[in-house]
Amino acid sequence: MRSSLLILAASTMLAGGVYAAAPAKRAGAVEKAAVGPVAPPQAGRPQIGTFGFDEAGMDRSVPPGRSFYDFANGTWAKTTPIPADRSNYGMFNVLEDLSNDRMRGIIETAAKAPGSKIGDLYASFMDEAAVEAKGVAPVKPQLAAIAAVSSRAAFAKQLGQSLRDGVSGPIGAGVSIDDKDPDKPVVQIAQSGLGLPDRDYYLKADPKLAEAKAAYVAYLAKLFTLAGEPNGMARAQAIVAFEGRIAGVQWTRTESRDSDKTYNPFTRADLDKKAPGFDWAGFLGAAGLEKQPLYIVAQPTAIAGAAKVMAETPLPVLKDYLWARTLDDAAPWLAKSFVDAHFAFHGTVLDGTPENRPRWKRGVALVKNAMGEAVGEQYVARYFPPEAKAEADKLVKNIIAAMDDRLANLTWMAPETKVKARAKLAAFRPQIGYPTKWRDYSALPIARGDLYANVQAATRFEWNRGLGKLGKPADRDEWFMTPMEINAYANPVWNEIVFPAAILQPPFFDPKADPAVNYGGIGAVIGHEISHHFDDQGRKYDATGRLAEWWTKEDVARFTALTDSLVKQYDAYEPLPGLHVQGGLTLGENIADLAGLTVAHEAYRLSLAGKPAPVIDGFSGDQRFYLGWAQVWRRSYREANLRQRLLTDPHSPSEQRTAVVRNLDPWYDAYKPAPGSLLFLPPAQRVRIW
Repeated sequence: MRSSLLILAASTMLAGGVYAAAPAKRAGAVEKAAVGPVAPPQAGRPQIGTFGFDEAGMDRSVPPGRSFYDFANGTWAKTTPIPADRSNYGMFNVLEDLSNDRMRGIIETAAKAPGSKIGDLYASFMDEAAVEAKGVAPVKPQLAAIAAVSSRAAFAKQLGQSLRDGVSGPIGAGVSIDDKDPDKPVVQIAQSGLGLPDRDYYLKADPKLAEAKAAYVAYLAKLFTLAGEPNGMARAQAIVAFEGRIAGVQWTRTESRDSDKTYNPFTRADLDKKAPGFDWAGFLGAAGLEKQPLYIVAQPTAIAGAAKVMAETPLPVLKDYLWARTLDDAAPWLAKSFVDAHFAFHGTVLDGTPENRPRWKRGVALVKNAMGEAVGEQYVARYFPPEAKAEADKLVKNIIAAMDDRLANLTWMAPETKVKARAKLAAFRPQIGYPTKWRDYSALPIARGDLYANVQAATRFEWNRGLGKLGKPADRDEWFMTPMEINAYANPVWNEIVFPAAILQPPFFDPKADPAVNYGGIGAVIGHEISHHFDDQGRKYDATGRLAEWWTKEDVARFTALTDSLVKQYDAYEPLPGLHVQGGLTLGENIADLAGLTVAHEAYRLSLAGKPAPVIDGFSGDQRFYLGWAQVWRRSYREANLRQRLLTDPHSPSEQRTAVVRNLDPWYDAYKPAPGSLLFLPPAQRVRIW
């Protein structure tokens, strides 16, 4: 399903997630084949290897100090191909495949009897002949409405209507939570509207990005041709030139990470005054966002700049731009010629993926995105028993206890701030497995024989659900991921961490595995999400979830000195020639990896209750702990996908995430890397934050 800004805005407060989805056209998920298929469980035995780790995937010829990732995962990386329908592949995808198979069983069973909404939605997608017969007709009413626009005021209204349809232009808007009033939903306005993944694709002098931009022009031209429109190439070139001007006024992703700088309260009058030249009344009215007492503007100069660019752009170009964005958004739900063109650009050019996913997988993804909790309720009942939740709850409590111990013993934080930090941790609200109440889809109309109408209905249903939040207290029981996600997130505005059921499986967590591997896997992931509340942005939110400065100036200065060192460390990594990790963009996730692994190791040590860890297959407890960490980050990338991630993803690539161990003293004790080796850092250069 399309990702409307309503959904995006609703989750802007979330700290990423433990990994990023594949960014193909603002949709996707990660991908490659980990230890091979995870073995079916056997009584009393872990599902992977002899103690929960795949030793066959190691490359013991690589010294741990040269590349801990290759030492732990090198043979796996050499022998595991990326499937043809994947842009990247790793351990997350092994579980994603399992989750998809399970969802397929639930959904296809429902589809056998008309009347089930999840079954009817899936059936409408799988009826390829019916979709093919309709061609481009389903989207014609939207395209006709755009073609009928005869003034800039009418264009602004059409932009507002397009938001309801899941298509955002240069000014996006949606319903979020007020960072300074966490119980109040609010309208957020943010930069948006680029057809390429990031402003750098328009502005950066890079031959690979220039190739992608040229392919984008050709793709838009093809959309015009497929829809029977003339002069496609000239119109596409004008659209991309317009988007380039919009890109020129937008903030970088690193700038847009700053919670203070992106919190800018505007009144309705402020919008007219500070971003003139745009019909705000028409735009907000058409979107249903008018008459609000407050609007939070994320990037004020970008919004003002976008208003100016639109005011200076000929109306026919603006109409063509919105026409193309609408058809691009609709393409996956239309006839095969549109699906293939869409995939050839978004899948192959931008991500390097040779083949589209099988139709059933795309159908399952549609149902999950449109009615995820309807599927999730059945998924949890079948695949997440109460004992699994109880084990996960216990592990979370252990990690929180270890984090509290770390906070209590910090040397660089003022005593009065430590008291507040521990109070914030004590107020944490972990949510494990699934929401406490399920979403009601009774108002969502689904027709078995009309795919595009169903996609439209689902998009508008979500938009209207967001509008319904305005003027009411925030529902803190709401989840922003389904239970089937192989991911997790931190939500600092509600001081919560959320772990969907599907990630609580091997290799992340196996009750039969060695505890060291579990603590290095899911324990570090839990620590990662907990520590997001104390990263460079999460730390700005107090125990109530309110954006407020509760640290002393001296605390901030000492913390910033530590994080600046981490930025420089990651800036030095060069996964592709000439393209480095962006230490500023990835800072929050790198802090969370460093802190999460530190806290999980302490929790593991505490779990031993003073007893020595056993040696298993020649590995000490600490060695197995770090192998558990390395194993969950097994992932290979196609070059185009890695390039896109380095430009857009707040997470570092897997090899660099694994390499965070170079800052941890216990790793040095466990693996004895040689001084002078690539990962070796003298003690004084190791970054220690939490």
